Amino acid sequence: MRTGEIRALSGLRIVAALWVVLFHFRPLLAEASPGVRSALAPILNAGAQGVDLFFILSGFVLTWNYLDRMGESWSTRATLRFLWLRLARVWPVYLVTMHLAAAFAVFTLYVGRFPLPPDVIASLNALSWLKQVFLVQLWFQPYFDGSSWDGPAWSISAEWLAYLLFGGLVLVVFRIAGVTRARGLMWLAVAAALAPTLLLLAHGVFYTPWSWLPRIIMQFTAGALACAAVRRLQLSDRARQAAGLGALALGATIIAGLYLLDAYPPQDMLDAGGLVDVLFVPLVITLSIGAGTLPALLSTSVMVYLGHISFGLYMIHEIVHTMWNWAVQQFAITLVPSWSAKFTVLGLVLVSGLLAALLYHVVEEPARRWMRRMIEPRTPPAGLSASPQGRLQPVTARAG
Repeated sequence: MRTGEIRALSGLRIVAALWVVLFHFRPLLAEASPGVRSALAPILNAGAQGVDLFFILSGFVLTWNYLDRMGESWSTRATLRFLWLRLARVWPVYLVTMHLAAAFAVFTLYVGRFPLPPDVIASLNALSWLKQVFLVQLWFQPYFDGSSWDGPAWSISAEWLAYLLFGGLVLVVFRIAGVTRARGLMWLAVAAALAPTLLLLAHGVFYTPWSWLPRIIMQFTAGALACAAVRRLQLSDRARQAAGLGALALGATIIAGLYLLDAYPPQDMLDAGGLVDVLFVPLVITLSIGAGTLPALLSTSVMVYLGHISFGLYMIHEIVHTMWNWAVQQFAITLVPSWSAKFTVLGLVLVSGLLAALLYHVVEEPARRWMRRMIEPRTPPAGLSASPQGRLQPVTARAG
């Protein structure tokens, strides 16, 4: 049974999270350093694709850990346990940031002269709260804008749908993997990931009605199939080195592709950068099996730790951004190109990172362990054993 952490993929999580953060912080960067904003525009403008990378990683990692446990046959008990453990992983931070976002919206009503927009305030109602608590707010609308008080939370609602489907998906993937070679599984993974790309080619934009649905379902499935392919591989050291070089080449190609698509968008496509999504599955596969520069870099202790706090960063950064925008209005703050402005933007990113670390150590991990203990069998303290009636009794040594 193959389980456990793939360190390079943990490190990749912080790359994806920072990509999304910088995507949202583009207006601030444009004010503080127009030159940097312009130079990095092709990368920053495609930052929303970091969410697609997260979806693929999610499908891959969950399949890595649960394919053998849940794939052979249906088990209601195992499926419910899986769902509870997924809630334990995402729900605590999700609930805290959800209520922080709501609390700040209420705060602006009573403090200062610039409350948040009326549509935000209007969404502070009991029905919206109920939908968000149960992670289903996105399921009722074609667009994710305005679905959640904390903007990035829409993707957690989408992920929850994928988690609910995982019990069935893993049965299918297990059987496909049993009769398909690794190369065929890789091609199936790439094909599954093409659905959002085809919609992009059809419409020229990534954000169309219900576009979030194929993004989560097919990218998550692509990650699951990619994992099934990796699990079938038996690689030599030389092959791992080649995979590591492939990962480095893919990373460079993604960056170069973003600049090329920005300069020469097909048919004047607005979101041409989204086409690099087709390289995410090969990137995840090569990083998961590769050795060498890029896998080693992402596997360092610093990158792995940052990957661990990346969920908190993803969930808190937009709240920090919203607070800053409110303060700009309230105190008439103006950013002009200067070193102080650059340090201000950097400071906001660092504050988001520090809050993410705080969430990880104070909320995410303690709450995850607490929720996990609710369903794990209790082991008697040392020196005690459970009697048939359930009472604890001292353990006595018996002579052999």
